[in-house]
Amino acid sequence: MPTKRVLDVGNCQPDHTTLVRYLTGNFDVRVTRAHLADEALEAMRTQPYDLVLINRKLDANYSDGMDIIRQMKADPALDKVPVMLITNFAEHQQTAVSEGAELGFGKLEYDLSETRERLATFLT
Repeated sequence: MPTKRVLDVGNCQPDHTTLVRYLTGNFDVRVTRAHLADEALEAMRTQPYDLVLINRKLDANYSDGMDIIRQMKADPALDKVPVMLITNFAEHQQTAVSEGAELGFGKLEYDLSETRERLATFLT
């Protein structure tokens, strides 16, 4: 089975490092990184991703990750790409799901079996 491709959007370096370590330790994945919305959308338009993970607040400029989800879901070329919001706040997870995202996870939830199961849906 070919390596899955993940786009990590908006995480600071320590969080990106933790995410990559978690993903590569649990799945056969290659993780690409984007810092800002336009960079992420361009990356998605130029190559396919099996899953996009977006931080609730982008580290580079503190813009809202939900804006990227909305732009993806409004674009017929991107609206089928699976996307999850990374946030510890249940209310933001529910907003993301209501906008068309998959139920994501928080940075404090890496040790939960539910997190691995959610990701496995797209990465195995």
